[in-house]
Amino acid sequence: MEVADGGPDTDPARPSGSALEVLGVAARLGLTSFGGPVAHLGYFHEEYVHRRRWVDEQSYADLVALCQFLPGPASSEVGMALGIIRAGLPGAFAAWIGFTLPSAIALMAFAYGVQSVGAADSGWLHGLKVAAVAIVALAVWTMARTLAPDRQRASVAILAAVIALAWPTALVQVVIIATAALVGWRFLPTTGSLPGTSMRVPISRRLAMVSWVILFGLLAALPLLRRMVPSEPLSIFDSFFRVGALVFGGGHVVLPLLQAEVVPPGWVTNEQFIAGYGAAQAVPGPLFTFAAYLGAIMKPGSHGALGAALALVAIFLPSFLLIIGALPFWNALRGRTVFQSALRGINAAVVGLLLAALYSPVWTSTIKTPIDFGLALIVFGLLAFWRLPPWLVVIASAAGGALIGAIGQA
Repeated sequence: MEVADGGPDTDPARPSGSALEVLGVAARLGLTSFGGPVAHLGYFHEEYVHRRRWVDEQSYADLVALCQFLPGPASSEVGMALGIIRAGLPGAFAAWIGFTLPSAIALMAFAYGVQSVGAADSGWLHGLKVAAVAIVALAVWTMARTLAPDRQRASVAILAAVIALAWPTALVQVVIIATAALVGWRFLPTTGSLPGTSMRVPISRRLAMVSWVILFGLLAALPLLRRMVPSEPLSIFDSFFRVGALVFGGGHVVLPLLQAEVVPPGWVTNEQFIAGYGAAQAVPGPLFTFAAYLGAIMKPGSHGALGAALALVAIFLPSFLLIIGALPFWNALRGRTVFQSALRGINAAVVGLLLAALYSPVWTSTIKTPIDFGLALIVFGLLAFWRLPPWLVVIASAAGGALIGAIGQA
Protein backbone atom coordinates (compact mmCIF):
# COMPACT_ATOMS: atom_id res chain seq x y z
CA MET A 1 0.00 0.00 0.00
CA GLU A 2 2.88 2.38 0.74
CA VAL A 3 4.36 4.26 -2.15
CA ALA A 4 6.18 7.56 -2.26
CA ASP A 5 3.82 10.49 -1.96
CA GLY A 6 6.24 13.30 -2.57
CA GLY A 7 4.62 14.12 -5.91
CA PRO A 8 3.22 17.43 -7.07
CA ASP A 9 0.82 19.43 -4.95
CA THR A 10 -1.97 19.10 -7.48
CA ASP A 11 -1.90 15.31 -7.61
CA PRO A 12 -2.27 13.87 -4.09
CA ALA A 13 -3.04 10.19 -3.66
CA ARG A 14 -6.67 9.13 -3.99
CA PRO A 15 -8.56 7.83 -0.92
CA SER A 16 -9.09 4.08 -0.87
CA GLY A 17 -12.21 4.05 1.35
CA SER A 18 -15.22 6.10 2.46
CA ALA A 19 -15.92 8.44 5.35
CA LEU A 20 -18.92 6.30 6.33
CA GLU A 21 -16.64 3.28 6.65
CA VAL A 22 -14.25 5.27 8.85
CA LEU A 23 -17.14 6.55 10.98
CA GLY A 24 -18.39 3.04 11.71
CA VAL A 25 -14.99 1.73 12.79
CA ALA A 26 -14.15 4.84 14.84
CA ALA A 27 -17.52 4.80 16.62
CA ARG A 28 -16.98 1.23 17.80
CA LEU A 29 -13.55 2.21 19.08
CA GLY A 30 -15.04 5.28 20.77
CA LEU A 31 -17.48 3.08 22.65
CA THR A 32 -14.96 0.47 23.78
CA SER A 33 -11.50 2.11 24.06
CA PHE A 34 -10.96 2.40 27.80
CA GLY A 35 -7.58 2.94 29.42
CA GLY A 36 -6.11 6.21 28.16
CA PRO A 37 -3.92 7.24 25.19
CA VAL A 38 -1.44 4.36 25.32
CA ALA A 39 -4.27 1.83 25.43
CA HIS A 40 -6.01 3.65 22.56
CA LEU A 41 -2.95 3.20 20.37
CA GLY A 42 -3.09 -0.51 21.15
CA TYR A 43 -6.75 -0.68 20.14
CA PHE A 44 -5.95 1.24 16.93
CA HIS A 45 -3.09 -1.09 16.11
CA GLU A 46 -5.29 -4.15 16.45
CA GLU A 47 -8.16 -2.67 14.43
CA TYR A 48 -6.43 -0.68 11.69
CA VAL A 49 -3.25 -2.69 11.19
CA HIS A 50 -4.10 -6.30 12.05
CA ARG A 51 -7.81 -6.60 11.27
CA ARG A 52 -8.39 -4.10 8.45
CA ARG A 53 -4.86 -3.60 7.09
CA TRP A 54 -5.48 0.04 6.25
CA VAL A 55 -1.77 0.65 6.92
CA ASP A 56 1.17 -1.64 7.55
CA GLU A 57 3.23 -1.92 10.75
CA GLN A 58 5.87 0.58 9.67
CA SER A 59 3.38 3.19 8.49
CA TYR A 60 1.46 2.94 11.76
CA ALA A 61 4.68 3.41 13.74
CA ASP A 62 5.46 6.46 11.61
CA LEU A 63 2.06 8.00 12.36
CA VAL A 64 2.45 7.39 16.09
CA ALA A 65 5.90 9.04 16.01
CA LEU A 66 4.49 12.08 14.21
CA CYS A 67 1.55 12.50 16.59
CA GLN A 68 3.75 12.14 19.66
CA PHE A 69 5.86 15.02 18.39
CA LEU A 70 2.89 17.30 17.66
CA PRO A 71 0.97 19.06 20.44
CA GLY A 72 -2.52 17.83 21.16
CA PRO A 73 -4.11 14.44 21.93
CA ALA A 74 -1.80 11.89 20.29
CA SER A 75 -4.28 9.02 20.04
CA SER A 76 -6.99 11.22 18.51
CA GLU A 77 -4.48 12.63 16.04
CA VAL A 78 -3.43 9.12 15.02
CA GLY A 79 -7.11 8.35 14.39
CA MET A 80 -7.51 11.53 12.31
CA ALA A 81 -4.38 10.70 10.31
CA LEU A 82 -5.66 7.20 9.60
CA GLY A 83 -9.00 8.70 8.57
CA ILE A 84 -7.20 11.00 6.12
CA ILE A 85 -5.17 8.16 4.63
CA ARG A 86 -8.30 6.05 4.23
CA ALA A 87 -10.87 8.64 3.10
CA GLY A 88 -9.26 12.08 2.80
CA LEU A 89 -10.45 15.07 4.82
CA PRO A 90 -13.98 13.67 5.30
CA GLY A 91 -12.31 10.61 6.80
CA ALA A 92 -10.52 12.76 9.39
CA PHE A 93 -13.82 14.34 10.45
CA ALA A 94 -15.54 10.94 10.58
CA ALA A 95 -12.72 9.48 12.68
CA TRP A 96 -12.99 12.36 15.15
CA ILE A 97 -16.78 12.21 15.45
CA GLY A 98 -16.84 8.45 15.94
CA PHE A 99 -14.06 8.32 18.49
CA THR A 100 -15.01 11.47 20.43
CA LEU A 101 -18.80 11.69 20.57
CA PRO A 102 -19.55 8.78 22.97
CA SER A 103 -17.35 10.08 25.80
CA ALA A 104 -18.35 13.70 25.14
CA ILE A 105 -22.04 12.85 25.55
CA ALA A 106 -21.33 10.85 28.72
CA LEU A 107 -19.39 13.73 30.29
CA MET A 108 -22.05 16.27 29.34
CA ALA A 109 -24.61 14.09 31.11
CA PHE A 110 -22.31 13.95 34.14
CA ALA A 111 -22.06 17.76 34.13
CA TYR A 112 -25.85 18.09 34.18
CA GLY A 113 -26.03 15.55 37.00
CA VAL A 114 -23.47 17.45 39.07
CA GLN A 115 -25.39 20.69 38.59
CA SER A 116 -28.63 18.98 39.64
CA VAL A 117 -27.41 17.26 42.81
CA GLY A 118 -24.62 19.67 43.81
CA ALA A 119 -20.92 18.88 43.85
CA ALA A 120 -19.57 20.02 47.16
CA ASP A 121 -20.74 17.39 49.63
CA SER A 122 -21.33 14.25 47.56
CA GLY A 123 -19.35 11.30 48.90
CA TRP A 124 -19.35 9.48 45.56
CA LEU A 125 -18.06 12.63 43.85
CA HIS A 126 -15.22 12.84 46.36
CA GLY A 127 -14.44 9.23 45.48
CA LEU A 128 -14.06 10.27 41.83
CA LYS A 129 -11.62 12.99 42.89
CA VAL A 130 -9.59 10.45 44.88
CA ALA A 131 -9.51 8.20 41.82
CA ALA A 132 -8.09 11.11 39.82
CA VAL A 133 -5.22 11.40 42.34
CA ALA A 134 -4.29 7.74 41.86
CA ILE A 135 -4.64 7.89 38.08
CA VAL A 136 -2.41 10.95 37.74
CA ALA A 137 0.13 9.41 40.14
CA LEU A 138 0.23 6.26 38.02
CA ALA A 139 0.64 8.34 34.86
CA VAL A 140 3.58 10.21 36.41
CA TRP A 141 5.22 6.98 37.51
CA THR A 142 4.75 5.25 34.16
CA MET A 143 5.79 8.22 32.02
CA ALA A 144 8.83 8.99 34.18
CA ARG A 145 10.19 5.47 33.69
CA THR A 146 9.88 5.83 29.91
CA LEU A 147 10.44 9.52 29.21
CA ALA A 148 12.89 10.54 31.96
CA PRO A 149 14.96 7.40 32.63
CA ASP A 150 18.40 9.03 32.88
CA ARG A 151 19.97 11.85 34.91
CA GLN A 152 19.73 14.47 32.17
CA ARG A 153 16.05 13.97 31.42
CA ALA A 154 15.14 13.44 35.08
CA SER A 155 16.79 16.80 35.82
CA VAL A 156 14.72 18.46 33.09
CA ALA A 157 11.57 16.92 34.58
CA ILE A 158 12.36 18.06 38.12
CA LEU A 159 13.22 21.60 37.04
CA ALA A 160 10.03 21.78 34.97
CA ALA A 161 7.98 20.69 38.00
CA VAL A 162 9.63 23.22 40.33
CA ILE A 163 9.15 26.11 37.86
CA ALA A 164 5.53 25.13 37.15
CA LEU A 165 4.76 25.06 40.89
CA ALA A 166 6.51 28.38 41.50
CA TRP A 167 4.76 30.17 38.60
CA PRO A 168 1.50 28.26 37.91
CA THR A 169 0.34 29.97 34.72
CA ALA A 170 -0.40 28.68 31.24
CA LEU A 171 2.22 30.98 29.71
CA VAL A 172 4.97 29.63 31.97
CA GLN A 173 4.03 26.08 31.01
CA VAL A 174 4.39 26.94 27.32
CA VAL A 175 7.78 28.53 28.01
CA ILE A 176 8.86 25.39 29.88
CA ILE A 177 7.96 23.20 26.90
CA ALA A 178 9.72 25.48 24.41
CA THR A 179 12.85 25.66 26.57
CA ALA A 180 12.87 21.89 27.01
CA ALA A 181 12.75 21.47 23.23
CA LEU A 182 15.85 23.65 22.91
CA VAL A 183 17.59 21.71 25.70
CA GLY A 184 16.74 18.45 23.98
CA TRP A 185 18.03 19.69 20.63
CA ARG A 186 21.29 20.90 22.15
CA PHE A 187 22.06 18.38 24.91
CA LEU A 188 20.00 15.21 24.28
CA PRO A 189 21.18 13.87 20.91
CA THR A 190 19.74 10.68 19.48
CA THR A 191 21.39 8.05 17.35
CA GLY A 192 19.86 6.66 14.20
CA SER A 193 16.74 7.88 12.43
CA LEU A 194 13.26 6.79 11.59
CA PRO A 195 12.96 4.36 8.67
CA GLY A 196 12.29 5.72 5.23
CA THR A 197 8.96 4.06 4.33
CA SER A 198 6.64 6.52 2.56
CA MET A 199 2.89 6.84 2.96
CA ARG A 200 0.20 7.82 0.51
CA VAL A 201 -1.49 11.01 1.72
CA PRO A 202 -4.63 12.13 -0.17
CA ILE A 203 -4.17 15.83 0.61
CA SER A 204 -1.85 18.31 -1.08
CA ARG A 205 1.04 20.29 0.33
CA ARG A 206 -0.74 23.46 -0.74
CA LEU A 207 -3.64 22.60 1.55
CA ALA A 208 -1.13 21.76 4.28
CA MET A 209 0.37 25.26 4.03
CA VAL A 210 -3.12 26.80 4.25
CA SER A 211 -3.71 24.76 7.40
CA TRP A 212 -0.54 26.14 9.02
CA VAL A 213 -1.56 29.70 8.13
CA ILE A 214 -4.99 29.20 9.73
CA LEU A 215 -3.48 27.67 12.87
CA PHE A 216 -0.97 30.43 13.53
CA GLY A 217 -3.45 33.08 12.41
CA LEU A 218 -5.98 31.95 15.01
CA LEU A 219 -3.32 31.69 17.72
CA ALA A 220 -2.37 35.31 17.05
CA ALA A 221 -5.82 36.76 16.38
CA LEU A 222 -8.00 35.14 19.04
CA PRO A 223 -6.27 36.76 22.08
CA LEU A 224 -6.49 40.17 20.37
CA LEU A 225 -10.17 39.70 19.51
CA ARG A 226 -10.81 38.55 23.07
CA ARG A 227 -9.51 41.87 24.38
CA MET A 228 -11.32 43.96 21.79
CA VAL A 229 -14.69 42.17 21.89
CA PRO A 230 -16.08 41.37 25.38
CA SER A 231 -17.70 38.05 24.52
CA GLU A 232 -17.80 35.03 26.83
CA PRO A 233 -18.14 32.48 23.96
CA LEU A 234 -15.12 34.07 22.26
CA SER A 235 -13.14 33.86 25.51
CA ILE A 236 -14.08 30.20 25.91
CA PHE A 237 -13.09 29.39 22.33
CA ASP A 238 -9.76 31.21 22.71
CA SER A 239 -8.87 29.44 25.96
CA PHE A 240 -9.67 25.93 24.73
CA PHE A 241 -8.13 26.50 21.29
CA ARG A 242 -4.88 27.66 22.88
CA VAL A 243 -4.79 24.63 25.18
CA GLY A 244 -5.38 22.29 22.24
CA ALA A 245 -2.63 23.97 20.24
CA LEU A 246 0.03 24.14 22.94
CA VAL A 247 -0.27 21.07 25.17
CA PHE A 248 2.42 18.50 24.42
CA GLY A 249 2.01 14.90 25.50
CA GLY A 250 -1.78 14.81 25.37
CA GLY A 251 -3.78 12.74 27.83
CA HIS A 252 -3.24 13.69 31.47
CA VAL A 253 -0.86 16.51 30.52
CA VAL A 254 -3.83 18.66 29.48
CA LEU A 255 -4.82 18.88 33.17
CA PRO A 256 -2.56 21.78 34.30
CA LEU A 257 -3.16 23.85 31.17
CA LEU A 258 -6.93 23.50 31.40
CA GLN A 259 -6.91 24.15 35.13
CA ALA A 260 -4.98 27.39 34.58
CA GLU A 261 -7.53 28.53 31.97
CA VAL A 262 -10.86 27.72 33.65
CA VAL A 263 -10.37 27.85 37.43
CA PRO A 264 -8.69 31.27 38.04
CA PRO A 265 -11.36 33.17 35.99
CA GLY A 266 -14.07 31.52 38.11
CA TRP A 267 -15.65 29.59 35.25
CA VAL A 268 -15.30 26.29 37.14
CA THR A 269 -14.48 25.61 40.79
CA ASN A 270 -11.52 23.44 41.73
CA GLU A 271 -13.93 20.85 43.16
CA GLN A 272 -15.93 20.69 39.93
CA PHE A 273 -12.73 20.48 37.89
CA ILE A 274 -11.25 17.55 39.82
CA ALA A 275 -14.60 15.72 39.99
CA GLY A 276 -15.02 15.97 36.24
CA TYR A 277 -11.47 14.81 35.67
CA GLY A 278 -12.18 11.77 37.79
CA ALA A 279 -15.37 11.06 35.83
CA ALA A 280 -13.43 11.32 32.58
CA GLN A 281 -11.47 8.23 33.63
CA ALA A 282 -14.65 6.13 33.69
CA VAL A 283 -15.59 6.69 30.04
CA PRO A 284 -13.94 5.40 26.87
CA GLY A 285 -12.39 7.60 24.22
CA PRO A 286 -10.00 10.56 24.42
CA LEU A 287 -9.40 12.42 27.68
CA PHE A 288 -9.69 15.73 25.80
CA THR A 289 -13.47 15.26 25.83
CA PHE A 290 -13.11 16.53 29.40
CA ALA A 291 -13.57 19.87 27.60
CA ALA A 292 -17.22 18.98 26.95
CA TYR A 293 -17.81 18.60 30.70
CA LEU A 294 -16.09 21.93 31.43
CA GLY A 295 -18.01 23.74 28.69
CA ALA A 296 -21.33 22.39 29.98
CA ILE A 297 -20.74 23.23 33.66
CA MET A 298 -19.14 26.67 33.25
CA LYS A 299 -20.46 29.66 35.18
CA PRO A 300 -21.36 32.49 35.02
CA GLY A 301 -23.80 32.22 32.15
CA SER A 302 -23.72 28.42 31.97
CA HIS A 303 -24.06 27.49 28.31
CA GLY A 304 -24.97 23.82 28.69
CA ALA A 305 -24.82 21.88 25.43
CA LEU A 306 -23.73 24.98 23.48
CA GLY A 307 -20.80 25.56 25.82
CA ALA A 308 -19.86 21.88 25.63
CA ALA A 309 -19.88 21.92 21.82
CA LEU A 310 -17.90 25.17 21.71
CA ALA A 311 -15.21 23.92 24.09
CA LEU A 312 -15.01 20.54 22.37
CA VAL A 313 -14.59 21.98 18.87
CA ALA A 314 -12.08 24.57 20.09
CA ILE A 315 -9.79 22.09 21.85
CA PHE A 316 -9.75 19.62 18.93
CA LEU A 317 -9.55 22.11 16.04
CA PRO A 318 -5.77 22.59 16.41
CA SER A 319 -5.33 18.82 16.06
CA PHE A 320 -7.11 18.88 12.71
CA LEU A 321 -5.00 21.78 11.48
CA LEU A 322 -1.77 20.20 12.78
CA ILE A 323 -2.40 16.81 11.17
CA ILE A 324 -3.45 18.35 7.84
CA GLY A 325 -0.42 20.64 7.97
CA ALA A 326 2.14 18.02 8.95
CA LEU A 327 1.11 14.79 7.23
CA PRO A 328 2.12 15.71 3.64
CA PHE A 329 5.60 16.78 4.84
CA TRP A 330 6.23 13.94 7.29
CA ASN A 331 8.03 11.71 4.81
CA ALA A 332 10.70 14.38 4.33
CA LEU A 333 11.06 15.36 7.99
CA ARG A 334 10.77 12.17 9.99
CA GLY A 335 14.30 10.97 9.30
CA ARG A 336 15.93 14.03 10.88
CA THR A 337 17.38 13.35 14.30
CA VAL A 338 16.97 16.99 15.36
CA PHE A 339 13.21 16.39 15.73
CA GLN A 340 13.79 13.33 17.85
CA SER A 341 16.26 15.18 20.10
CA ALA A 342 13.83 18.06 20.69
CA LEU A 343 11.11 15.53 21.46
CA ARG A 344 13.26 13.94 24.18
CA GLY A 345 13.47 17.28 25.97
CA ILE A 346 9.76 17.99 25.53
CA ASN A 347 8.76 14.58 26.89
CA ALA A 348 10.92 15.04 29.98
CA ALA A 349 9.33 18.44 30.63
CA VAL A 350 5.89 16.86 30.21
CA VAL A 351 6.70 14.49 33.07
CA GLY A 352 7.61 17.49 35.24
CA LEU A 353 4.38 19.34 34.38
CA LEU A 354 2.38 16.26 35.22
CA LEU A 355 4.23 15.90 38.53
CA ALA A 356 3.39 19.51 39.37
CA ALA A 357 -0.26 18.88 38.48
CA LEU A 358 -0.30 15.84 40.76
CA TYR A 359 0.49 18.10 43.70
CA SER A 360 -1.63 21.09 42.67
CA PRO A 361 -4.54 21.03 42.05
CA VAL A 362 -5.09 17.27 42.24
CA TRP A 363 -3.56 16.36 45.62
CA THR A 364 -4.07 19.62 47.51
CA SER A 365 -7.79 19.82 46.71
CA THR A 366 -8.59 16.16 47.40
CA ILE A 367 -6.42 14.40 50.01
CA LYS A 368 -7.58 15.92 53.30
CA THR A 369 -7.58 12.97 55.71
CA PRO A 370 -5.71 9.67 56.23
CA ILE A 371 -8.81 7.87 54.95
CA ASP A 372 -8.58 9.80 51.67
CA PHE A 373 -4.94 8.78 51.33
CA GLY A 374 -5.82 5.16 52.09
CA LEU A 375 -8.50 5.09 49.40
CA ALA A 376 -6.06 6.64 46.91
CA LEU A 377 -3.50 3.92 47.74
CA ILE A 378 -6.11 1.21 47.16
CA VAL A 379 -7.07 2.71 43.79
CA PHE A 380 -3.41 3.02 42.82
CA GLY A 381 -2.79 -0.63 43.73
CA LEU A 382 -5.81 -1.83 41.74
CA LEU A 383 -4.60 0.06 38.69
CA ALA A 384 -0.84 -0.53 38.90
CA PHE A 385 -0.58 -4.06 40.27
CA TRP A 386 -3.93 -5.77 39.80
CA ARG A 387 -4.33 -4.24 36.32
CA LEU A 388 -8.06 -3.77 36.67
CA PRO A 389 -9.86 -1.73 33.96
CA PRO A 390 -9.74 2.01 34.80
CA TRP A 391 -13.50 2.44 34.40
CA LEU A 392 -14.17 -0.31 36.92
CA VAL A 393 -11.65 1.12 39.40
CA VAL A 394 -13.15 4.61 39.07
CA ILE A 395 -16.63 3.25 39.79
CA ALA A 396 -15.25 1.36 42.80
CA SER A 397 -13.60 4.53 44.06
CA ALA A 398 -16.87 6.46 43.74
CA ALA A 399 -18.58 3.72 45.77
CA GLY A 400 -15.80 3.88 48.36
CA GLY A 401 -16.21 7.64 48.63
CA ALA A 402 -19.96 7.24 49.12
CA LEU A 403 -19.36 4.65 51.84
CA ILE A 404 -16.84 6.87 53.63
CA GLY A 405 -19.30 9.77 53.44
CA ALA A 406 -22.13 7.69 54.83
CA ILE A 407 -19.97 6.47 57.72
CA GLY A 408 -18.90 10.02 58.47
CA GLN A 409 -22.52 11.18 58.67
CA ALA A 410 -23.65 8.22 60.82
